[in-house]
Amino acid sequence: MAYALVLIPLLSALVAFMVPSDRLRPRIVTGGGIAQGLTAAVALHEPRVAGLHDWLLLDLTGKLVLGVTSTLFFVCSLYAPAYLKQRTDRSNRVFCACLLAFDAMLALIAESHHLGLMWVGLEAATLASAPMLYFNRTQRSLEATWKYLLIGSVGIALALLGSLFLAYSALRVELAPSLLLEDLLHEAPRLSKPWLHSAFVILFVGYGTKMGLAPMHTWKPDAYGEAPGMLGTLLSGGLTNCAFLAIVRFSRICYAAGDGAFARHLMLPMGLLSMAVAGAFMVRQRDLKRMLAYSSVEHMGILIVGLGLGGAGVFGSLLHMINNGLTKAVLFLSAGNIHRAYGSKSVDEVSGAIRVLPASAGLFLAGFFAITGSPPFAPFLSEFTIVRAAFGTEHYGVGALFLVLLVIVFVGMGATVVSVVQGEPSERGRRPAHRDEFGTVAPIALCLAAVVFLGVYVPAPLEHLIADAARGLGGNP
Repeated sequence: MAYALVLIPLLSALVAFMVPSDRLRPRIVTGGGIAQGLTAAVALHEPRVAGLHDWLLLDLTGKLVLGVTSTLFFVCSLYAPAYLKQRTDRSNRVFCACLLAFDAMLALIAESHHLGLMWVGLEAATLASAPMLYFNRTQRSLEATWKYLLIGSVGIALALLGSLFLAYSALRVELAPSLLLEDLLHEAPRLSKPWLHSAFVILFVGYGTKMGLAPMHTWKPDAYGEAPGMLGTLLSGGLTNCAFLAIVRFSRICYAAGDGAFARHLMLPMGLLSMAVAGAFMVRQRDLKRMLAYSSVEHMGILIVGLGLGGAGVFGSLLHMINNGLTKAVLFLSAGNIHRAYGSKSVDEVSGAIRVLPASAGLFLAGFFAITGSPPFAPFLSEFTIVRAAFGTEHYGVGALFLVLLVIVFVGMGATVVSVVQGEPSERGRRPAHRDEFGTVAPIALCLAAVVFLGVYVPAPLEHLIADAARGLGGNP
């Protein structure tokens, strides 16, 4: 089972690359998404999924990440045929193959318990996503791709250095160096504290760059601004969650070593800083997709704040990881539909979308209310849990600033969304290049239905899984 989670999308990628037909390849993506989704569903119900002498081991937090990434890829695989049917201007061979390979790497990261293997998976996922980022083959997409690769390479290099520091923290006290998570957790109290602290700081910066935390977020506005909607979905709800998983695993080592306070004191200000930077750049933002990029920066900060608070905040953070991923799928896919119809993502040229694309614009508007924490959508529940944890642990300043920043983001993001959705259609909108189709709307509606459902009711099995995972991270839901 551990191997199948990675091999099914990898073999599907190979088949997609070998098939000569542009019309057939998107259906291979759909088939791969369904097969990998079913395999993931089976794995989530298995008590133990392991391989490679426990280098691959699907723990509770890994199950949550695997569930999110597999769901998002399944939605994108349903969206792909209709989307690529509209993109007959270029071959989709590389795009389809890279999409499936990217999914394979996300699964590999979710079940990697060897920190070196997890690092390899994150680097491979970055490389697999780069050709998709250049899919539109414009000067801006080329610039965005290079920035994504260069800044991401700096982050992943720092993560490698931090991993070496972590291994040396064992060697420094004459322990056998190991990057297997179980070994590190067992020996954590004996690790060299100065080297462990240095390792966590460097790893936090390195994997925080991959998450897109401020001030290491500078690749995100360009990359998300130029990425096709499917890639934006998988980056914002897939790769960033995998980088968050890496930080979660390293924070577990700090907690096991008795240094949880050290990790929390780093995470709380960085999380709030990320939210503040995102809020500042979202005010009067004129680019539709760059706005979503800064929204992602904000929500990565929310995840880190919840993790840094501990207790119920960890439960809220893990729940928000799921809610944010599903909501971002609604926003990125519907924004992609609007972008293709208008041929622009600038607010100056996109207006009156509700009249031109009533389904996509309606879903985009609903996604805005969801992502800004409005009830009855799921992000409200997870953000409320984090706020309650802040006041419950007497972090009154953190809780108050958290609420203020949420209001700033709501106002700043709302101004852009209203400009896009309401009003008279612009000149471009009167002659849209594409209209709403069932294939480009139904997958988004499916995601929105899940966001509403999770806002009203969290199924008991999912709640228990999140609670058990949170307890394993020092949380007390």
